[in-house]
Amino acid sequence: MESEPVDPLSTDDYYLATRLTQIISVDLIIHGSEREVLVGRRKNAPAKNSWFVPGGRVYKYETMEKAIERISEEELGFKLFKSNMEHVGVYDHIYPDNFVDGDHGTHYLAHGFRAFVDKSQILPEQFQKQHVELKWVSIHQLLENPEVHEYTKNYFRMSKKSY
Repeated sequence: MESEPVDPLSTDDYYLATRLTQIISVDLIIHGSEREVLVGRRKNAPAKNSWFVPGGRVYKYETMEKAIERISEEELGFKLFKSNMEHVGVYDHIYPDNFVDGDHGTHYLAHGFRAFVDKSQILPEQFQKQHVELKWVSIHQLLENPEVHEYTKNYFRMSKKSY
């Protein structure tokens, strides 16, 4: 029997969860073409002000498939489906801070999923809920830019696919 996803945690409960355990998350590696990727400058900690791929946490009782649909709709303005994406692995994202204060670090187990989309599908106003701005960058630019977070770069450094 599949349970419904639990509504997002209150700020206090999520803060406590980040202190006590790892958080499961999804990162969406969105390609507009073979060699360009969508990134946004993050508004919030952790990784505040870094260029990062879109993503978010997986709620309790939410399947990975449903999380991808929800996160893509919230951040991109349309649904992506797990069946049309490539799972590129699970990555440890460990930060010295959290979304509230510097009291403790955060540990995400981030599942990276890659998709190719028509660039005109992206709705900037959706993306800007979590990001100050967004842009398409070549993989070379992404890897060379010191403002792109190392965890985003790792999706391309460790990829089995040749770019």
